Amino acid sequence: MPLGEFGLIGRYFQRAVLQQAGDPAAVVLGIGDDAAVLQPGPDCQWVISTDSLVQGVHFPESHCPADLGYRALAVAVSDLAAMGATPQAFTLALTLPGVDEHWLQSFSDGLAQCAVDHRISLIGGDTTRGPLNIGISVFGEVPRGQALRRSGAQPGDLLCVGGPLGDGAAGLAVVLGQALPQGLGEQRDYLAARFWRPRAQCELGMALRGIATAAMDISDGLLQDAGHLARASAVALYLQADTLPGSTALQAWPPQQQREWKLRGGDDYVLLFTLPAEQHAAVDGWRQQGWPVTVIGRVEAGVGVWLDDQAVAGEGGYQHFKESADD
Repeated sequence: MPLGEFGLIGRYFQRAVLQQAGDPAAVVLGIGDDAAVLQPGPDCQWVISTDSLVQGVHFPESHCPADLGYRALAVAVSDLAAMGATPQAFTLALTLPGVDEHWLQSFSDGLAQCAVDHRISLIGGDTTRGPLNIGISVFGEVPRGQALRRSGAQPGDLLCVGGPLGDGAAGLAVVLGQALPQGLGEQRDYLAARFWRPRAQCELGMALRGIATAAMDISDGLLQDAGHLARASAVALYLQADTLPGSTALQAWPPQQQREWKLRGGDDYVLLFTLPAEQHAAVDGWRQQGWPVTVIGRVEAGVGVWLDDQAVAGEGGYQHFKESADD
């Protein structure tokens, strides 16, 4: 008998591992009713974000469903990390061209692994027929008044990133089967995982509450996302190219390619944030905790993004509807 919508949901998404991956106290009512009911903690606020992933735009036609399930949720949770929020719950709107049970099992397994890794519970959603599209809404919790924002950076602040840059773009090159440098070896797997299974920096985001003056995650490339932060805070950001962190795997490519991917590659999902200069000692503390935070520049009065004291003309990075005037 063909598997219908409710049978599909019951078999692949109404699973204990997905419904109980996060804090059970936050979910009053989950899958099975017309809507979910969430309970924020006392003196807390909800942080909510929605992401949509389209085949051929956000992920290749050829993919492993488990990797896709993981990536779809991880990139959405990264928005919670950027706000300093604790992940609590998510909904899934899944559009499928047809019912492929092998694909669904694999996708559900990857989704569940990401839910467990980020401690976030599935509480509902929708399924429908059509071209493959994945819509995820995430819900997080933050103490009242402590949500991180893009606005707030001040002249004199330090500009920092939470991890290596360029791995997402290099990972996409691996995934797409592009020509790769000799000697990459087992680093291929590391880079593919950085594209398909990014880890949202939720713990770092929570540690930045009350310390960082501004923050966001890097999804569309350092220069482009730095431009968003600079505009929101009405400041100028000065980056130093020789401080931009990169992984050992990225060093297999020529220096010019490394630089380009660090600046404009996108898909890194590490945090970009500003700190008061007196918090410089906190950077060493975070590094000792395993968060590879690096100071890459400074905040000054002015406008725009500057690289090695030269204004960046055209920030690059990925943009949807690039022909439109707004960003």
